[in-house]
Amino acid sequence: MSAPASMPDWYQQGLPHIWLPYSQMKTASAPLAALSTHGSHITLTDERTLVDGVAAWWTACHGYNHPYIRQAVMKQLETMPHVMFGGMVHEPALRLASRLCALLPGDLERVFFTDSGSVAVEVAMKMAIQYRLNKGERQRTKMLAFRGGYHGDTLATMAVCDPEEGMHHLYGSALAEHVIAPLPVDETSTRAFMDLLARHAHELAGIIMEPLVQGAGGMLFHAPQVLRTVRAAADQHDVLLILDEIFTGFGRTGTLFACEQAGITPDIITLSKALTGGTMALAATVARRHVFEAFWADSPDHALMHGPTFMANPLACACANASLDLFEAEPRLEQVAAINALMTEALEPCRTLPGVRDVRTLGGIGVVELDRIANPDALRQRLIAHGAWIRPFRNIVYLTPAFTISEQDLLFLCRTIHTVLAA
Repeated sequence: MSAPASMPDWYQQGLPHIWLPYSQMKTASAPLAALSTHGSHITLTDERTLVDGVAAWWTACHGYNHPYIRQAVMKQLETMPHVMFGGMVHEPALRLASRLCALLPGDLERVFFTDSGSVAVEVAMKMAIQYRLNKGERQRTKMLAFRGGYHGDTLATMAVCDPEEGMHHLYGSALAEHVIAPLPVDETSTRAFMDLLARHAHELAGIIMEPLVQGAGGMLFHAPQVLRTVRAAADQHDVLLILDEIFTGFGRTGTLFACEQAGITPDIITLSKALTGGTMALAATVARRHVFEAFWADSPDHALMHGPTFMANPLACACANASLDLFEAEPRLEQVAAINALMTEALEPCRTLPGVRDVRTLGGIGVVELDRIANPDALRQRLIAHGAWIRPFRNIVYLTPAFTISEQDLLFLCRTIHTVLAA
């Protein structure tokens, strides 16, 4: 990967020293040089403007540079950009924690802040395992996860991703062994899941799953009934249920949280991505009362020994509070419904194109699934050439736009996908 001669000095000097995500650096196309963002647009240093179809990896739900969030950051920056959260608390974090718990279902009432989705999942796994250890059940240290699932790139989270279809198969021998089950979407897979759970319940601390959508697994959708099935099975075998709502939380599936559509409450839930409106890094792991109570003891050994340096960063918490304000003041879920209706209609013509296996939408997610994508990088470059920032992966081309995207821009994205795939 080399820098084109036309690029600015900072690009040419810095590119030889950067390691990009999910890229074979030797063969990948040179990355674009972003100059500024606004709404659903990204302006490049060569003065091209792209319409962003993925909202900065599913985070910028209110669009880029929302003035209300920017104002909240500036105000917080003047008073306290950061302070340690060990033995000290501050208003932005406590206000955010109480607001999140008021929005979440049931008695999800204890918030542990971190700074990334992967770490939030690691904390959830630690909570579930230590919940058992604190109860004297030392054999229950494994997780049950699902095929097609993805929960992060850190060492512990890789172990609960799909071991065959995921990005982490190279690490197999280095990862902890957990139980990987088929998602119970029909009679056959439900029976297999229930049999597997019954055989391993004695060694399980928790079940972890993505509700309604397995995101990085290929935007695979399942019905709310699947969540109800898993919740009932977890209760039957006294296993904690962890819902990974890092992607689905904050409106992406059409409700504020995906679990609402099934009418269930997980024992632990993880949140990130759109939590701050795509402005700063922040994540949260929220536990129900009975989970927290297993840590409430005189013994220091029963405490949760975890503490990221920048947990509950005041700037990030201020962003998140401002984002929640926008969900209250502006019609975000109505916008998601309108996005769904438009994408459902505008992507449908792709269904008749050669090589297209399926077209599907859910909330603010639109997917065109292909038989295969031989070269995702080349396909991305063709989309960029038309003015669209869309990142195909696996065998899908997908949209997860900002909820504030204009109808014109969303139609452009849908039509561009059709044009490029038809060519």
